[in-house]
Order: sequence, then structure tokens, then C-alpha cells
Amino acid sequence: MQLKYNRQPKIGNTLFRILIKTILLIVVIIFSIFLIEKIKFPSPEKKFNIDVTNEIKKL
Repeated sequence: MQLKYNRQPKIGNTLFRILIKTILLIVVIIFSIFLIEKIKFPSPEKKFNIDVTNEIKKL
């Protein structure tokens, strides 16, 4: 007697796998955002005051 081979996965299994993958993706994204916030990127310390009145008059 042969066993019946079930090719189609059950709906519950596929929904569970999709749910787990989305939760893992969200956790990875949140974790990466927190890591990026911890990094101190260089920022300019001097404020630039550029006079653009001559440039506007030329236009």
C-alpha cells in the first residue's frame, strides 16, 4: 500500500512562515536603525555665511 504524497502545504503552515519572516525582517530593520543612530557621523563645526546678493543681481 502506497502512502499519499501531499504536495500542497497547508494554509496554516504558509501563513506561519510568512508571519515569522516578516517579524524577523522588522526586528532586523529596527535593530539596524538603532545601530545607525549610535554612530556619530562628522558634522561641520563652522557655520558658513555666504552672501548671494551678487549672484541674484546677475540673474
